[in-house]
Amino acid sequence: MRAISYDRFGAAAEVLQLSDLPEQGPGPGEVCVELAFSGVNPSDVKARAGSRPGGTKPPFPKVVPHSDGAGVIASVGPGVIPARIGERVWVWNGQWQRAFGTAATHITLPADQAVPLPDQISLETGAILGIPGLTAVHTVFGSGEVIGQTVLVQGGAGTVGYLAVQLAKWGGARVIATARGAGMARCAEAGADAVLDYATPDLSDQILAANGGQQVERIVEVEFGRNIETDTAVIAPNGVIAAFGSAQDMTPSLPFYQLLFKAVTIDIALIYLLPSAERHSAIARLHAALDAHALHCPVDKTYPLADTAKAHQAVETGGRQGAVLIDVTR
Repeated sequence: MRAISYDRFGAAAEVLQLSDLPEQGPGPGEVCVELAFSGVNPSDVKARAGSRPGGTKPPFPKVVPHSDGAGVIASVGPGVIPARIGERVWVWNGQWQRAFGTAATHITLPADQAVPLPDQISLETGAILGIPGLTAVHTVFGSGEVIGQTVLVQGGAGTVGYLAVQLAKWGGARVIATARGAGMARCAEAGADAVLDYATPDLSDQILAANGGQQVERIVEVEFGRNIETDTAVIAPNGVIAAFGSAQDMTPSLPFYQLLFKAVTIDIALIYLLPSAERHSAIARLHAALDAHALHCPVDKTYPLADTAKAHQAVETGGRQGAVLIDVTR
């Protein structure tokens, strides 16, 4: 199989290599997926750069990056029904705690990690559902229904935030999103009822004003450390702050007393570790939103497999208007 791999940490252009690797046949309970697209996420970029804490070298001698992808099941191992051959699927946790991810023409992994893709959903969209899609659906619906609530999506123009705005709106919530510049129009396009500039000095006052003076029941948070003071001011009693990122402040100080006397739940979401029952529920809800045409998963740019380094650089640069994909067939 053709694959992108690295054997050391470093800049994308220096360490990512295109080569032919032996294709792994499926073992018991596994499937081999012939991939069409691989999704590139910030976590993939950080893993390749070695910016995750505690690691001085890759966890395996050779790593094929990326956790998300979509394609068609080419073969199955013992214990998997042969009828799955030819099935269109999307992949989650492709490279989580495994050496070989989706930046390749094929991936072999447990059958449960190859999810049947509804016929009306493109393979490009399928390659976005793993990390961005499941993170968005969990941070919006992780505590149950949101109908009649107000959901604040901090960073609504990002890949996860854009999906979260759509999902919360589909779920019957009033949605307030924060963004900046062109991202504000992007949030409005996704269906936000109000869009605010996250850099404004009186953001908490503006959030409350946009909600008729009332605090919000749920916050989807991309920058937990930077935004915790604002979140604390606007969260309602018994509210939930569902945080999936804190890149700008990884060691935040919490206003515990204020959070305590609102009985706030802080849900730190790492979608790789979502328990099985919760994951299956999230997948079902994600498919329901897609089936209802309530969820659009935009793609910023698609690169050929040989240009995976450029795709990593695009994710590092930021300012994207959607996901970055690799067409592994090119």
